[in-house]
Amino acid sequence: MVILSIGMPRAGSGWFFNLTNDLLIASGFQDVRKIRERYHLQRVLTEVNCNIGAFTLPRLSAVLIPSLFGNTFCVKAHAGPTDFTLRLVRSGTLLPTYIYRDPRDALLSAWEYGKRGVEQGRPNAFSDIKDVDSASNFMIDYIHIWEKWMQCQQAFHCRYEDLLTSYQSQIDQMLLFLKLNPDNERVKKVVDKFRPGVEETGQKGLHFQKGKIGRFRHALTREQVTLLNKTFGAYVNRMGYQI
Repeated sequence: MVILSIGMPRAGSGWFFNLTNDLLIASGFQDVRKIRERYHLQRVLTEVNCNIGAFTLPRLSAVLIPSLFGNTFCVKAHAGPTDFTLRLVRSGTLLPTYIYRDPRDALLSAWEYGKRGVEQGRPNAFSDIKDVDSASNFMIDYIHIWEKWMQCQQAFHCRYEDLLTSYQSQIDQMLLFLKLNPDNERVKKVVDKFRPGVEETGQKGLHFQKGKIGRFRHALTREQVTLLNKTFGAYVNRMGYQI
């Protein structure tokens, strides 16, 4: 089986993926980074966090090959589901988990991260975001992806804010969903390792900068916040956030 660790960009998706991957390893399953090397999937599972990119037939087929040999592992993604992906989910071949965040905080984080990349001479996927309008245009696509994954009843859904403020409760639900033993001592160590407030682990790929809840209210102007509320208001309410 392949676990899909899917996330809205800048929504703690790196944290979510590495937590999931380490929980699987602690439970006796495979480290996806070793799977990538063993099955020569470097072109399919890219970057430090083994991101599959789009759920195309060639990419999914390549990733499914190791699972046919009895390997259970986790891959990261930001993409929305295709019809083929959902068929694999319904068949039990893929097991999706999905994390999202208040889109106003997520787009602010993406905007700032892209700006830092330019300033450091290392442009990244967010460096084309220049203002609140382009940030909104960037995020609206991921709102539509959020809608599709929320409609998937076989997926585990998690809000970044809940993982941050109610960590143990979310972990308990996650372990139950993944059918992992919460009493396993190795699993307990992983849970503690990724607990909010624990000192920096030095692990690559967590993508943490600030991660504060509601930071957009203070980092943006009143006019910018008003514009975001107008753009995302209906979605924000459905996600359980306040205008």
